[in-house]
Formats: sequence, C-alpha cells, structure tokens
Amino acid sequence: MHPPSPAAAAAVMDFSQNSLFGYMEDLQELTIIERPVRRSLKTPEEIERLTVDEDLSDIERAVYLLSAGQDIQGTSVIANLPFLMRQNPAETLRRVLPKVREALHVAGVEMQLTAAVSFLTILQDESVSVHTYAHSFLQVILLHLEHRDAGVSNAWLETLLSVIEVLPKDTLRHEILNPLVSKAQLSQTVQSRLVSCKILGKLTNKFDALAIKREILPLVKSLCQDVEYEVRSCMCRQLENIAQGIGTELTKSVVLPELIELSRDEGSSVRLAAFETLVNLLDIFDTDDRSQTILPVVKSFCEKSFKADESILISLSFHLGKLCHGLYGIFTPDQHLRFLEFYKKLCTLGLQQENGHNENQIPPQILEQEKKYISVRKNCAYNFPAMIVFVDPKNFHMELYSTFFCLCHDPEVPVRYTIAICFYEVSKLLNSGVYLIHKELITLLQDESLEVLDALIDHLPEILELMSTGGESSVQENKLSSLPDLVPALTAAEQRAAASLKWRTHEKLLQKYACLPQVISSDQIYYRFLQRMFTIMMTNNVLPVQKAASRTLCIFLRYNRKQEQRHEVIQKLIEQLGQGKSYWNRLRFLDTCEFIIEIFSKSFFCKYFFLPAIELTHDPVANVRMKLCYLLPKVKSTLKIPADKHLLQQLEMCVRKLLCQEKDKDVLAIVKRTVLELDRMEMSMDAEQLEKEKQQNDGRPMSDKTFEKKQFVLGRDSKTPTSLPKNIPISVPGSSSATPSTSKEIKKSKLIRSQSFNNQAFHAKYGNLDKCTTSKSSTAAYTPSVSGLSKTSMISLTDDSFRMRNTNSAPSSFSSNTSLPSTSRGTGNSVDPKSSGSKDTQPRKATLKSRKSNP
Repeated sequence: MHPPSPAAAAAVMDFSQNSLFGYMEDLQELTIIERPVRRSLKTPEEIERLTVDEDLSDIERAVYLLSAGQDIQGTSVIANLPFLMRQNPAETLRRVLPKVREALHVAGVEMQLTAAVSFLTILQDESVSVHTYAHSFLQVILLHLEHRDAGVSNAWLETLLSVIEVLPKDTLRHEILNPLVSKAQLSQTVQSRLVSCKILGKLTNKFDALAIKREILPLVKSLCQDVEYEVRSCMCRQLENIAQGIGTELTKSVVLPELIELSRDEGSSVRLAAFETLVNLLDIFDTDDRSQTILPVVKSFCEKSFKADESILISLSFHLGKLCHGLYGIFTPDQHLRFLEFYKKLCTLGLQQENGHNENQIPPQILEQEKKYISVRKNCAYNFPAMIVFVDPKNFHMELYSTFFCLCHDPEVPVRYTIAICFYEVSKLLNSGVYLIHKELITLLQDESLEVLDALIDHLPEILELMSTGGESSVQENKLSSLPDLVPALTAAEQRAAASLKWRTHEKLLQKYACLPQVISSDQIYYRFLQRMFTIMMTNNVLPVQKAASRTLCIFLRYNRKQEQRHEVIQKLIEQLGQGKSYWNRLRFLDTCEFIIEIFSKSFFCKYFFLPAIELTHDPVANVRMKLCYLLPKVKSTLKIPADKHLLQQLEMCVRKLLCQEKDKDVLAIVKRTVLELDRMEMSMDAEQLEKEKQQNDGRPMSDKTFEKKQFVLGRDSKTPTSLPKNIPISVPGSSSATPSTSKEIKKSKLIRSQSFNNQAFHAKYGNLDKCTTSKSSTAAYTPSVSGLSKTSMISLTDDSFRMRNTNSAPSSFSSNTSLPSTSRGTGNSVDPKSSGSKDTQPRKATLKSRKSNP
C-alpha cells in the first residue's frame, strides 16, 4: 500500500480546512440569528419598570400606566377602555379619559388606531348617554381627524361618521357643520377637504331640505369645483347621498348639472365617479331627463371607454345591468343594437390575444392588463341575466346564445364560476326556451374546476326541474331524452368531487342528488347512483359525506316502485351495515334508520328495520349501543297499538336488558334518561284495529270477557300465585290492551311503571341495578308477563337472550339467500330459524327458565 502523494495530501488538507471554515461560518450565522432573541429579553431594570402593584384597582392601574408606563402598556389601557366604561363610567371619565387625551397627543399609529376603535365601541355599547359622549369624546375625535397618517385619519373619520348618526341636530350644527365651513376652503389641506366631503355626505341625512339648501349645498358646489381632482372625485361620490336627502326637485336643479359637468372632467377618476353616480340615481330622474340628458352622457362614456384606462371598462361592465334596466325603453332600435354589440365586445375582451405563451415570459404590464380583462368578462357574466331581459328572452338564441357559449367556455375560472352562479337565473328567464342551454349545463357539470361545480350545484335541483318540465315538448319522456349526457355528467361530477379534498362540495353534491327521482327514471338511479351511495357509505372517511349519501339513498329508495330492487337495497342495508363487521358501518346503519323514520311511513320502518335496529342492543361496541339509546324514542314513535304490541314487547325487553346488564357507565347513564323519556311518550293508537277488537269482545260471552280482564290484571302483578295459560300472548304494560274495559288498569300500570323507573333508574346506589332481574316489584312493573309462568317463575336474560320464542316474535337476522323478514302490523309470522344469517349474526334468543308452581 503506497502512501498518498503530496498533492493528494494537500487536497485532503484543503478540503478539511474548507469544511472547517464552512462550519465556522454556519456557527456565525447561528450566532447572528440568536442575537435578536437575546436583545428581546428584558433586563431586570426593564422588568422592574413594567411591574405594577397588584393591589391597585382597575382605574388606578389605568391611570398609572397612562402616566408612567410604556407605549405598549398605554395601548393596552386604551384597548380596555370600553370595559372600564361599562364597569365604572363616572371614574373612567373623571380620571382615565384626561390621561388618554394627553397620551394621544404624542401617540404612535398603533395607539391612535386602538383609540379610534375603542371610542367607537363605547358608542355602540351605549355605556353613557349621547349628551355625555358628545361632551367627553367628540372633541378628541375631531382633533385627530387630520392626522398625518392616512390610515389613522380614516379610522377616526369612520368613528365620527358613526357618531353623526346619533348626535342631535343642534350638536351637529355647532360642533361639526359650522367648523366645516372653514375646513372646506381652498386654503386648507387636501386631506382636510377630503374629510369635509365625506362629512357633508353624512350630514344631509340629518337635516331637512331647506337647511341643506341653505347651509350644505354651497359647500358641495364649492368642493365639486375644487382644483384637486381627488377632492372633485370624492365629492362626486357623495352626491348620491345628498340627492336622497334633498328630494327630486333639488336633485334635478342642483345635483344633475354638477354630475353632467363632472362627467366631462379631465380626470378619468372624476368621470368614472360621475358615471357611477348617474347610474345609481337613474330611478330618481324621469323619462325626459334620462333620454335627453343622461343617455348622451352614457353613450359618450361607452364610446370613449376603450381608449381610456381599463379600470373604466371594469366599472362600466359592472354597472351594465343596472344601466340597461334604468334606460330600458328609451333606446332607439339603432342605439339598442349598438349597446348590445358593445356588451358582446366586452364579453370577449382579451380573448383574441391568447396565443399559448408562458406566463413567465409575459411582461408585468401585459399580465396586469389581462387580469383587468378577466375582471371585465367576469362582470359581463354577472350581468348576463339583465342582458336577457334587455333583448327579450324570445330573442335569446339569435342575439345572445353565442355570447353565453363563450362565457361558459371561457378559459378563466372566475368567469365560468360567475356564469355558473347565474345559470339558474338564466334558466328561469328562458322558461320554455331552457332547452337551448342543455349543452352548457353539461359543460359546466364537467368543468375541471370544482369551484365552478360548487357554484352550479347550489341551484341544481331547480335547474334540473326546469330542464325536465320546460322545453317545446309536453311529454316528460321526450324532455328527458334530450339530455342523454346528463347522467354521465352527474356521475363524473360526483367522482371528481370525491377524489378531491373539498369534502363540503362533495357533501353538497350528494345532498342535491336527492332531486334526481323527479328528473330521471328509477332504473337509471338504481343502476348508476344507488350502488355508488352504498360505496360512499361503506368506504368514505368523512362523516358528513357518509350521512349525505345515506339520506340520498333513502330518498332513492322512497321513490323506487320496483319491489325486487327495493328488497335488494333493504337487504344490503341490513346485511352490509346493520350486521357489518365494522362498528363504523353499524353506526351508519343507525343513521340510516333515523333517515328512514323521517322519510318513510311508520309501517315501513316497523316492517323492515325495527328488529334489526333494536338487535344492536347486543353490540359489543359501547358507541353503537349509546347511539341506539338516543334513537330509541324515535323508534318507539313508529309503533301503533294494538297492531304493533309484539314489537313493543321486544323494545321493552331490550330496554330492560340494557338497564340491568349494561356495564359501560356512559351508556348506562343514557339508558336511564332514555327510560324516562320512553315512559313519558304517548303511544299512537290504531282506532280501526281497536274497534275490531271491541266488536270481537262484544261477541264473546260475559264469562270470557271477565276472565280476560282478570287475566290482564294478573299479568300486571307477579305476586299473584295464579299461573297463566300458555296460549295467552305476552301482555305489554300500557299497550297490550287499550279497550275501554281496561282503561283503569292501563292508567294504574303506567303509574306503577313510572314509579318503578324512578326508583330503579335513579337510585342513589347503582349496585341495586345488577339485581333488578330478580326484583319482584320491578319485574312486575316493567317486564311483560309471560304466559305459563307462575309466581316462582323467572326470566333469565343472559347476553344471548334477546327474543322470546313465541308466535309474536320474529328473528331479525337476514341473509342474502333468503327473503326479507316481515314485522308488519297485526301479524306475528316468524321466519324459519334455518334461514338466519351467519354465525356472527345469529339472532339472540331469550331462554325461559321456570319452575312448576304448586297447584
């Protein structure tokens, strides 16, 4: 092995030295970074100066900090001034406010802005009377209106404008209007004259027309003729408020001439302000003023707009709709055509310059110009409904369809977003001609931007309804056939929303899809949308999206009239959700049950979903049992007595099991509250069924009726040693019999049951709950009496005991190769136990253990 050459050794040395020097430079950079941190630390002397005696009151502390504290402490006191005013207004005005005035004389920008906000908050809180506020705060506000910082000046001005709203006329005249005469003179600063313009615009709402004409209008005319274009523009924008305060006659004689003169001003901002003010005041002027005075100004303004700054085009395009509405009926046919062509030209402004170049290669001024062109086209899209009214919807296809097509296919998202927002208004205006924009609807549904899709789906149900009911044909099938691409566009839109991170758009879209049964056939929904709703419910990770899919699926099921498809959907809901392996799916099944109770009839829920829902009382996950407890009152509300008495038995058995065997303390607490809520609920009575039973009872011998009545009473009292025949069904307290002959027993049993719940569910020691299955009194009060049991009989409710083996119960497990179970009202048919589901979903059964009683 040869030693390294000197050159190599030198290279190694150089490399090591360079690395060392680089490391030292890094350390120096770190040292520099740490220096500001060290400087920000306070020295003991600084901490001592910032320390305040804790025994001082709020007022004393505020006075001390404003007098001897630092700026940040003074700013904190001023920010806390509204609180001090609410707490002790008299002392705050006497001791703190004078210190605030002194501090504001030399205050920086932050303290000034804080004071302006605090003064406004005090006014809004009404901590003091208006008179006291004007006396204490108004002069401070007026003093700082002309602060050298524009932001501070505007902040104080906003506070003053709010104060003007509440001040009385005398105070306004003496404290504000009279000094304003000198403040508006040319000898004052530009900022002082700008402030005077805004104050004058606010004061006109506080005085009558005569006072305005005598005291305010001379100042207004003077400021409209100011030598500075900024002042003229500011005063011009206040003429709208002034016109509303002085009335129509003075507006025509005073304001309109000033606006016409300002519209010819040499400053573009002044001309723009005059144009916008004229548009906003169109409703005040009569037809002659509009046609003879205003129309020539508008025409000249539009003709010169392309040669002027792009900002004028932005304003013109924004006010175009209001302008068309205000001048409607005044244009001659030639003027009407020219104005329409002007609008069309604005809609395509900037598109002719597209050449596919890279944005990095475009000069900044060109990019800025293109942004302004985009704003113009966006404003044109915003005003498109107004332009339909302008040309008449009957002429849409000939006059505006090509423009609408261009806006829907605009390369910029803001333009397409705006036209998507307006799509519903356009559809309403076209009415029977809505079929003309079918393709544009598909285009926007397929837009690559989710912002456009989100804007469109806000009114998607209304749009689709218009599409299905409008058009030339009166046959709905023909109208729907004119939208062959609608279903693929809807499914593609949902998939794009699902693939994005914007879950709120996805949720909204699924909610809007609930309108599809009114638009397309149930077969299309079944094959193209229903399975997709299942997939979202099973796989999506966003809870609001899952719930939206669940509710929409229930609506799809509600409007599906094919029994085979209905049964398949119900079976999937029960097997894949209600009996799913994931507890998350079982929670979604309970959400679906809640939607079914809301959307479907009570009998439908009882027939298909009642038993699968209450079977989840045995779920191993506490969250599922807890959610079921919250749902139980709604579940009970679906029952009708006496038709559903066998389902009520099942419900009460499940509640008793939860009450006696629940180990989770949170679930148990909810069960106790649910028990009381269930007990207070009134049962729905089936009058027709009751009448039939009454007629049947009237046809029996008296001995049979008496025996049945005694039988019912004995069923309530487990202390009675009389055994019941086996052929008598389980009786349910408060619901098993509602005939007039047993009304007293019903009331008595309900009272006993309520007392039993109160004693059992809210006992001070929960240890007694474990023994409730063997408690005679509680069993008699809540547990249904079972036929064939004597006094010493016991109901063993183990973890697997859920349903009684009798003719009134039905298993609640479903497999894919069996028919759906039925728990329809008035029937007690049970499904063959062999047809139940897998081992994991076998129905739990109640075992009856009884000892023979002595005869």
